[in-house]
Amino acid sequence: MTKFMISFPSSAMVVPDDEWEAVGEAAHAVIREAKAAGVYVFGGGINESIPPVTVDGDGVVTEGTYPITGDLFGGYTIIEVPTAAEAYEWAAKIAVACRCPQEVREFQYDPES
Repeated sequence: MTKFMISFPSSAMVVPDDEWEAVGEAAHAVIREAKAAGVYVFGGGINESIPPVTVDGDGVVTEGTYPITGDLFGGYTIIEVPTAAEAYEWAAKIAVACRCPQEVREFQYDPES
């Protein structure tokens, strides 16, 4: 089985204020479905009120990210499914619930994870 990350930047979600509750319920319904199907590994949104930090090998903590990556905001879901096609099906469900396209990335296989 392969792990996939399904994600979107928070700026992609353009939802009228009175529809946020419906979007949240729709998103939670997809997560419940993924859990019931046994494919859900982890998910959540980045807490955008807390700035990212970089920690180097000697433990020095510096506020900010790698300059080339920029800021990462939004929501992420990690699933584990046999094929990319199945990951795309789950991404489509999340896209409908969150009302924005989803990016899908495949994790490299690591026998230790």
